[in-house]
Amino acid sequence: MFERRLYYHIDWAMLAGILALCAIGLAQIFSATGGFTRIYYTQIYGIVLGLFAMALCLTIDYRSLADKSHWIFLAVLLLLMYVLFFGVIRGGSRRWIDLGVVNLQPSEFAKAALALVLAKFFGDSRRGAISHEDLAIAACITAVPLILVARQPDLGTAVTLIPVAFAIAYVAGMPMRIIGVLALAAVLVAPVAWKFALQDYQRGRISTFLDPAQDAKGAGYQQIQARITVGSGGPWGKGFTKGTQGQLRFLPVAHNDFIFSVLAEEQGFAGVLVTLGLYLFVILRALEAARLAKDRVGAYLVLGVLASFTFQVIYNVTMSAGLAPVKGIDASAHELRRLLHDCNLGGVRPDSQRTDASFYKLGGRA
Repeated sequence: MFERRLYYHIDWAMLAGILALCAIGLAQIFSATGGFTRIYYTQIYGIVLGLFAMALCLTIDYRSLADKSHWIFLAVLLLLMYVLFFGVIRGGSRRWIDLGVVNLQPSEFAKAALALVLAKFFGDSRRGAISHEDLAIAACITAVPLILVARQPDLGTAVTLIPVAFAIAYVAGMPMRIIGVLALAAVLVAPVAWKFALQDYQRGRISTFLDPAQDAKGAGYQQIQARITVGSGGPWGKGFTKGTQGQLRFLPVAHNDFIFSVLAEEQGFAGVLVTLGLYLFVILRALEAARLAKDRVGAYLVLGVLASFTFQVIYNVTMSAGLAPVKGIDASAHELRRLLHDCNLGGVRPDSQRTDASFYKLGGRA
């Protein structure tokens, strides 16, 4: 009975597309990290756990989860508050809970929890037309986890909650004029946010995005190297594990936020088209699943999760191509000192593709 139910719910074409994307990701992490490293095996464990979680979710009626969505949402909020006080600090941010074997990042669960609670809120069949009060309540629901995640600080993940709320509210009937008013309000509030809401490093990311050359050896280094890495791939790429920017560690954190840059360098424009084509295929299959959902709760849940997923894909691709500000780990002075150390040991050799090759001959005087 369990196997028959599981088989009935699986979209085999979508699963094939997802597994193909996982295989591409594993291959590029293998290349970016230099082989069978701890990061590579961690990614394999993550995929296995993800497939197990998918199989588990397929055996559960999403409507039973929706009925308990307020408790699930509350549990995630408690985890986010726990992180603020007792979470593990890495890279200047407190985002994880140390469970010994693995570090848990509650902000990732916040996306699904928010989609679930908003899908239930807007999809309840007893509700009438969407009202301003409904939108105000949804905004408050979204603001709580957004603020908690931003306080870690993790503004990049916090922003991914906004597409979830907008997608569900829009398909639930939010008028376009509301979106226009919110966009205008965002423009008017932007100067105030720039002055008082953003931290120095966040303002620096935006400034260096507009002109990376103003701090080519510091905050702008990562942006410049990402552009070089993507552009150096050409139409067909340099070949698997044969890239220079990624292999010789010219590009910081190549295995993480900038893995797309490594893909573009090694597989070229053709590889990028294939990968993005697979993403688009998975998105279209998910949209079809939303259309065939038994009720509005199911449709809204799929669209909310899909909005978060799509936003992250688009942002990381544009960031790697230098079309969006860098988020995540910066190429700080510590990173540049590490590169200098590698150069002195002969592990990395400066060349004309560096932002400033002479900078790496200073013997460590960064």
